[in-house]
Amino acid sequence: MTLTIEPIAPGDAGEVLTVQRAAFVSEALIYGSADMPPLTQTLEQLRAEIAENDGWVARVDGRLVGAIRAVQDGDLLMIGRIAIAPDMQGEGVGRALLEAAEEASTAAQAELFTGSLSEANIRLYEACGYAQTQRVPQDDGTEQVFLRKRLRPPT
Repeated sequence: MTLTIEPIAPGDAGEVLTVQRAAFVSEALIYGSADMPPLTQTLEQLRAEIAENDGWVARVDGRLVGAIRAVQDGDLLMIGRIAIAPDMQGEGVGRALLEAAEEASTAAQAELFTGSLSEANIRLYEACGYAQTQRVPQDDGTEQVFLRKRLRPPT
């Protein structure tokens, strides 16, 4: 298996949306609702997001198996929409994408969030050096869990 990480391109939008939907179905099952932005996002919305944000895709032997988007705001890198093809989860793809986003940034810290029931995500982020900083209660009884990681000294 040869894993490559490259910057996301507008032409990746269709493949990214397919992987994103496949990846977030398991999240929808955990939370009992498919009404979440990664599942309701349209191709046009995704294309606009790709044009406005940084991002990377992971490929294995040419197949797109993961994607991540990020935007830097001052000294904070905000990471979002990490999506890994279900058959590739647990193979190091998410870790490689996180590293690519962190290394390309000049921010002092990175932040991301996930739901409190997404235990595998929380374990991955903590294993990659992220620490929980805030839990925000949601209407469904769960919490949004925010995690941060220091990337370099502040500028």
